[in-house]
Parts: sequence; structure tokens; C-alpha cells
Amino acid sequence: MADSITISGATLRVKQGDLTKEATDAIVNAANSGLMGGGGVDGAIHRAGGPAILEECKEIVAERGRLPTGQAVITTAGRMPAKHVIHTVGPVWHGGRQGEPNLLASAYRESLKLAAAKQLTSVAFPAISAGIYGYPMKEAAGIAVGTAAEFLTTPSTVKDVVFVLYNDQAFWAFQKALEGLSAGDRPRRNGF
Repeated sequence: MADSITISGATLRVKQGDLTKEATDAIVNAANSGLMGGGGVDGAIHRAGGPAILEECKEIVAERGRLPTGQAVITTAGRMPAKHVIHTVGPVWHGGRQGEPNLLASAYRESLKLAAAKQLTSVAFPAISAGIYGYPMKEAAGIAVGTAAEFLTTPSTVKDVVFVLYNDQAFWAFQKALEGLSAGDRPRRNGF
């Protein structure tokens, strides 16, 4: 099975591991709208990165208010090997009839746009919304991989996008989505 594909000179790949140990320019946090840490990957990132992340998140919320679903902001990565954390809010799954696919695609797209705006070259993502927020893994993987692939078809500084998945189920779902692209599926608008 394919673990990576090349799109317009950029690499899109999947791997199993610990997102907090990635040495990319940015890792993406599946945050809550208050940006104050929480469970799952959000809590792990705040624990691994230390208090500097929370301090910057507090400043952002004080200035802008809560982060809307599908949007993204950037902070330091604190003590982690990555240089930055891009915080994005994915949708809570309500059966797919409340705009969840578009909101999930937006979370990935806005994270990548922010990385490009900051001239970053490498970004590592978790499976946004597929944990505590209940998004079905297969559908989440298809949207994530498709949205990233679509983004990579346009020129930007981002040349390496990696999905770092914590467990076997997530890794296999993302690998299958990536394999679908490498088998000839074209990146589609909004990843679906």
C-alpha cells in the first residue's frame, strides 16, 4: 500500500506515530473553539508543548474571541520539535446533515492556507474531528486527504503534508484514502 504520493512536486503522506514528536514546521491541533486545551490530541499537544502555547491561545481568544469551526490560528510549539502549532476547530459529527463535510474540509484548507501565508514548508495533521467529535474515520480520511491533495495542486511554500495517525484504524483509513488518490482519483473540490 502507498504511504506517500507526489502532487505538483509536493509530497502527501501518511504514517502512524505521535504528532507531538514531529519536527515539521507546524503540527495541527484539533482544538476546541476556546483554545484552552482539552482531551485527545488537543490535550496531548498542550501537555507536550508546555505553557507557552496556552499563553498565546489566551491572547488570541482575548483579541478575537472563540475560534469558529473550520477556521485556524497559529502559535508557538513550545517544547515540541515542531516550530509552530496551527489550531483549527473541526465539526462535531451530527450525522452529516449539518454541513460537517464542508466544515471539516475548511479546517484542513484554512490550516494549509495559514501555513502557506507564514511561508512554512511542512505540516503534520492528526485525524481532525475523528476522535472525541465522532466523525466517521473513513469519511474523515477521504475529506482530509482529498482537501490536502487539492491544496497541493496550487503553488505554495507547502511541500510536505503528513497525516500522523495515532492508531491502526486511523492509519488504515488514511492510507486507503491516499491509495485511492494514487490509483488515479483526481483531487476534488472540498475533498469529496
